[in-house]
Amino acid sequence: MQARTSEHADVLIVGGGPVGALAALRLARQGRSVLLVEARARDAAVRDARALALSWHSREQLAEAGAWPDALPVTVIDTVHVSQQGSCGRTRLDKEDLQLPHLGVVVDYPALVASLAEVLDRAGVQVLWQSRVTSVKSLSEYACAEVETPDGARLLTGRLLVLAEGGALAETLPGVRRLEHDYHQCAVLAEIETELPAKGVAYERFADSGPFALLPHGEGYMLVWTRSQGDAAKLVGGDEAGLRAELQQAFGERQGRILGIGPRASFPLALRQLNKVASGRVVLIGNAAQTMHPVAAQGLNLGLRDAVGLARALEGAADAGDPAALKRYAAARKLDSHVVVGFTHGLIKLFDGHHPLLNTLRGLGMTALDVIPPLRRAFAGHLVFGVQG
Repeated sequence: MQARTSEHADVLIVGGGPVGALAALRLARQGRSVLLVEARARDAAVRDARALALSWHSREQLAEAGAWPDALPVTVIDTVHVSQQGSCGRTRLDKEDLQLPHLGVVVDYPALVASLAEVLDRAGVQVLWQSRVTSVKSLSEYACAEVETPDGARLLTGRLLVLAEGGALAETLPGVRRLEHDYHQCAVLAEIETELPAKGVAYERFADSGPFALLPHGEGYMLVWTRSQGDAAKLVGGDEAGLRAELQQAFGERQGRILGIGPRASFPLALRQLNKVASGRVVLIGNAAQTMHPVAAQGLNLGLRDAVGLARALEGAADAGDPAALKRYAAARKLDSHVVVGFTHGLIKLFDGHHPLLNTLRGLGMTALDVIPPLRRAFAGHLVFGVQG
């Protein structure tokens, strides 16, 4: 049995993933009562193949909230190597560019989620597990959510309702529209064993068949390869030797021979962004506000900055749903969100063609970014810290 939860809280949060959990911890620290609603069961195994690439700034924000235990297994990223197949030119970003201990870390999604659940318990944040929000509404003095729980339907109210997941619910709010672009692509995930150790180097490679990232993951790498839907189905269901040969040809010998490829999974890719992130006493963060292509690994980092930005906007506000505070939040997050979403979408368009002249121009651009230190540092800073207004 779950512990009984109150029917009203200062803040209701829908979605107990990393973004929703960080928002809950930050807002609870302000002395607000927080009730988080999460669809999965408390002790259910999280079956998710993703390894998350978090910027060092994101890692520090989680640590500052007490959500990054020393025992959490991670692999550090000290260098990001960006290149394209079949053409000269590359960009290399290093931790020294920003004078940071590391540029980022790679952590398995299930390990991070399990850690956050324990932190929420210790912080005294109420969580309504195995529950699904079916509708949300904003009224003049509070917001409300209808929730299906194992014990039946319940109505919860709060001065503020935060959607960290459940973008479809947002479209029921006045004035909120979702803009969507289907890439007709899938991301193929698999663990990769290479002849040479990773040594903290992550690769972003714009291959002829689709961009891929190799993220240092333990002793090997995690592959995230964007492919057409048909190609993805073949790679997931095909033999390992074929994928190994194809990846070796696209990547080259930077890590020596590719020795092995683990089980594969895939998920469809689409860009979704809302025209506004606040409607009355409902505010949207993380995946509820935007989802994007995994190229450059910016989606979760952007969502975590949403959570921190919301907490900062509400500091000192007696009413968690104060319209002026929510207006400040929306204005503060607009630039970062639009630039990052536009950047990731633009990368896919920029590297979509493979004409020799285009390859040369892109190679020259990457070389210029690599050899001009102020430009390279500014670019690295935006990837790690986001875009500040």
